[in-house]
Amino acid sequence: QVQLAESGGGLVQPGGSLRLSCAASGRTFSSYDMGWFRQAPGKERDFVAAISWSGRRTYYADSVKGRFTISRDNAKTTMYLQINNLKPDDTAVYYCNPVSDYGDPIPLYDYWGQGTQVTVSS
Repeated sequence: QVQLAESGGGLVQPGGSLRLSCAASGRTFSSYDMGWFRQAPGKERDFVAAISWSGRRTYYADSVKGRFTISRDNAKTTMYLQINNLKPDDTAVYYCNPVSDYGDPIPLYDYWGQGTQVTVSS
């Protein structure tokens, strides 16, 4: 299995930007489609963005299209999420997980890491 560690969150003002990272251990990282998910306080965990194993194909939730960009570097076994024009509604803990298919991103693992907290507030 791939071990995952999210980082890069923080407190930012509306309109700001962040770059989240998902560092993976294990040589099989490059064989997985990967996804980002987020969980806001008092809400269920939701899908945000997904990327194919090659990095050539991506898929986004409607709420983040045009503001979020997912990417990956298989040589570094790391996935990224560039978040621009942050809004208060983006406040959540962000998680990464391998997915069944980038276009139908069901998380493969039942367990989740600690995630990284993104707080958008003035």
